[in-house]
Amino acid sequence: QVQVVESGGGLVQPGGSLRLSCVASGNIFRIYAMGWYRQGPGKQRELVATITSGDTTNYADSVKGRFTIARDNAKNTVYLQMNSLKPEDTAVYYCHLNHWGTNYWGQGTQVTVSS
Repeated sequence: QVQVVESGGGLVQPGGSLRLSCVASGNIFRIYAMGWYRQGPGKQRELVATITSGDTTNYADSVKGRFTIARDNAKNTVYLQMNSLKPEDTAVYYCHLNHWGTNYWGQGTQVTVSS
């Protein structure tokens, strides 16, 4: 079994920055893709960014140039650096990973961008 835990959310003013972290623990054999999704108020969950085991990244158009995803395979951790945050980035952010062909999700961390 694999556990996924996010951290780093909070309240930030427009234009500010936050860094989210997600750690996978348990019986880890091989993690393939890792990524971040978000669900804003009244919206469906959407992809934010993903990163493969070979460090190929993919971003939603709305966050390109502002967010950066990175992973540390030795620590089974994926990060999301969020800069130039906007009110429309307000959402619950969920970590996702594919471990040995099975998808796992974290419980989510709230990010609120407001003055």
